[in-house]
Amino acid sequence: MIGPADSDETPGVLPLASGGPTVLRIVLGAQLRRLRLERGISLEQAGAAIGASHAKLSRMELGRVGFKRQDVAELLTLYGVTDPQERSALLNLVERANTPGWWHKYDDILPPWFKIYVGLEEAASLIRSYELQFVPGLLQSPAYARAVILLGHATATPEEIEQRIELRQARRRRLVTSDALKLWVVLDEAVVRRHIGGRTVMREQIALLLELAEHPNITIQVLPFDRGGHAASGGPFSILRFTEPSLPDVVYLEQLTSALYLDKREDTEHYTKVMDRVCMEAMSAATTRRFLNLVYRELGG
Repeated sequence: MIGPADSDETPGVLPLASGGPTVLRIVLGAQLRRLRLERGISLEQAGAAIGASHAKLSRMELGRVGFKRQDVAELLTLYGVTDPQERSALLNLVERANTPGWWHKYDDILPPWFKIYVGLEEAASLIRSYELQFVPGLLQSPAYARAVILLGHATATPEEIEQRIELRQARRRRLVTSDALKLWVVLDEAVVRRHIGGRTVMREQIALLLELAEHPNITIQVLPFDRGGHAASGGPFSILRFTEPSLPDVVYLEQLTSALYLDKREDTEHYTKVMDRVCMEAMSAATTRRFLNLVYRELGG
């Protein structure tokens, strides 16, 4: 069961990590789905009880939309949840799940599909990524970020560009908080060889990678050209892991105007195995630092 915000060790209630509204919606949706399945109630039947389509109820159970307290209360009644403590725990969770995250102020530049990722990133304890074109957003210098943003948003106003850079910098605070996110990134050699923004910008970016690589929670590896083909040749991806035990790993696949989120065990296990192989094929973290120092000196010439 999911406990209220002020619950510590209430019998039968699982204390919930503070993972932000995105994760709380996913947890609440998963609990409602479990209760529905235990009662043998279909999506159509549950949706009809609150005047919603089965498609909307499905989105609720996936944590893709917000919740109305009255809807949750009616669903709990339908599912036979009568224990006051259990009802209170889940209903209190509704309010927390509907609280806007800090990234809400960037709504005008954040597409819905990426808001989900920012919310998951905020709650993740570990992110493993493979990149073959750009330095990941969490590791981008402001000048490099500006160059990348202009590639995808050539007509953006200066104000919008600054907002997007600011968002990237705000996301990076997860790397330096007391419960710092563990980030393990494998970069294809093309990422550090391609001069995004020019030599000066790229040199500054390499310097930042070297600085960040010294942090104990950040691991950076480079997959060199001379390793030939490799397991992740299909494209970039990220695997997000959470401390909340009811949340599965999530694989994030970004596309030009949308993204895919995979959380089925067979999918996440497949990508985890691919990531493990890529890490084995890449330079070690120590060798990567020596390689990046070499690239840095070359860019200064």
